[in-house]
Amino acid sequence: MGVLGEWRFCPRCASTITHEERSIACESCGFVHYANAVPAVSALVVDDERRILLARRAHEPDAGLWDTPGGFLEAGEEPIAALRRELLEETGLMIEIGHFVGMFGDRYGDGPSAAEVLNLVWEVRIASGVPNAADDVAELRWFAFDALPSEGELAFRWLGPALRSWAASA
Repeated sequence: MGVLGEWRFCPRCASTITHEERSIACESCGFVHYANAVPAVSALVVDDERRILLARRAHEPDAGLWDTPGGFLEAGEEPIAALRRELLEETGLMIEIGHFVGMFGDRYGDGPSAAEVLNLVWEVRIASGVPNAADDVAELRWFAFDALPSEGELAFRWLGPALRSWAASA
């Protein structure tokens, strides 16, 4: 149930809540809240040699493991705008959007506060700038597709399937 398992009282009327399989409900005031997936965007930054730019995570969850640049959408933000914002924040790059690779579900974090995430993944190219690790990125590195980190070195389960999907579509 993720973060909903931590809820004990209704945020509307402070009565005790009932835990359902995928939601919480308040019998006193009728409030219902569902544990929906949180949207995120990720970029497969690809160069002319078909190398992929990966980011080593600086913070938990999965600090030290490899990830793609990207992050969560802010309230009211369109996915492409979020992708451009995250790439600029994490890499200093302005990007050219390529094809949509796909949608991949996963969990962000562990334990009762873990969030279900729906990752929207695009192939992108550098429009301007030089990759520079910033924000929550410890390191940026180019990888040839046949020399990518092992799945045990990747931060999230969705990355392996996304990379294979990209390779099959290219």
